[in-house]
Amino acid sequence: ATTRLVDSPACLVVQDGGMSMQLARMLKAAGQSAPSVKPILEVNASHPLVKKLEEADGRFEDFAHILFDQALLAEGGLPDDPAAYVRRVNALLI
Repeated sequence: ATTRLVDSPACLVVQDGGMSMQLARMLKAAGQSAPSVKPILEVNASHPLVKKLEEADGRFEDFAHILFDQALLAEGGLPDDPAAYVRRVNALLI
């Protein structure tokens, strides 16, 4: 949980001194080697979407994946399985 987020439900950060995910993607796209970046998911516990996790009723995993994938999209990345992201969002909208 973090207190620095106001409007966003979640964000991805790297450890202090670690390579940013965007720089790692750029290096890989340029054919360079880049260290594996393991992002940390920070959540805004007061955001309505995060509060939905408490009442997820068997959908906790879907909500958690959506929060992570949205944070990844906000950083300029793509979910590992974009089709699964779309299925999760669609299921929650129905």
